[in-house]
Amino acid sequence: MTKMNNKEAGEQQEAPKKSMGREVLEMVVYILIVAALTWLLVTFVGQRTVVSGRSMNPTLENGDNLITDKISYRFSDPKRYDIVVFPFEDETGKRNFIKRIIGLPGETVQIKDGEVYINGELLGETYGKEKMDYAGRASEPITLGDDEYFVLGDNRNNSKDSRYEDVGNISRDRL
Repeated sequence: MTKMNNKEAGEQQEAPKKSMGREVLEMVVYILIVAALTWLLVTFVGQRTVVSGRSMNPTLENGDNLITDKISYRFSDPKRYDIVVFPFEDETGKRNFIKRIIGLPGETVQIKDGEVYINGELLGETYGKEKMDYAGRASEPITLGDDEYFVLGDNRNNSKDSRYEDVGNISRDRL
């Protein structure tokens, strides 16, 4: 008969037990790491946004939940027809507006007979549900600055957008 040592006999050695204080410390460190990663994601990468209102119908509906990308425009320029989110503040408080980019930096935007013209040429886009009843400040040509964008909601007759003085042109750093 051969002798078997403890390991061969299948006996397992017990790992040293952790103290309660060490377990609490590990849990706190874990929670701090998760909180820091969450903060980094929300601050620099993406953010949950809820659509409030009808200004982007039919593309976006009231109550739709979106994850907005905060990092893309650090590496590339916004393009015509991109949907963007920007902060807006008025007498009702601060909130986010969701609109579509129509005019790009350096372009001249005008609304005539309910249609959008860029640099004097009909845009011919299909996002607006209907011809606009209100041209607002765009009834006269608006030349955008080097970092300015002209935005409109898709539901043109039910949207507060760049046609209104208090919204105006949107600078790139607000997108």
